[in-house]
Amino acid sequence: MTTATASTPAATAGAVLEVAAAGSWHPVCPPSALVVGRGVAALLPDGSQIALFADRAGHTYAIANRDPFTGAEVLSRGLLGSADGRAFVASPLLKQRFELATGRCLDDDEVSVPVYPVRTVTAAHHSAK
Repeated sequence: MTTATASTPAATAGAVLEVAAAGSWHPVCPPSALVVGRGVAALLPDGSQIALFADRAGHTYAIANRDPFTGAEVLSRGLLGSADGRAFVASPLLKQRFELATGRCLDDDEVSVPVYPVRTVTAAHHSAK
């Protein structure tokens, strides 16, 4: 699942990106922490790592940070691109490409990474919880 993020600083002031994992939503970072074309690693409460990305269209994505081919937590440092209109990240180690929306490896149909729903909430909504 992806969600559109606002593209203007005023629209995202005080907003927080949240990721759904283990049955609940977890605050991760402000949308301003994401730079188009670059990943950000985050630690979930259970100790697992995720990689967050923002694309040029304003969508945010969260996938597991662990490269299934090497076991290294490096996908947040991968190169972003697109193939047939689908955003992907290429592992910085062996260069396998993972579709950001589905986690599917574009180079090996037998492999995928977990995908996490992402949403943007306003500070008022977040503090009301």
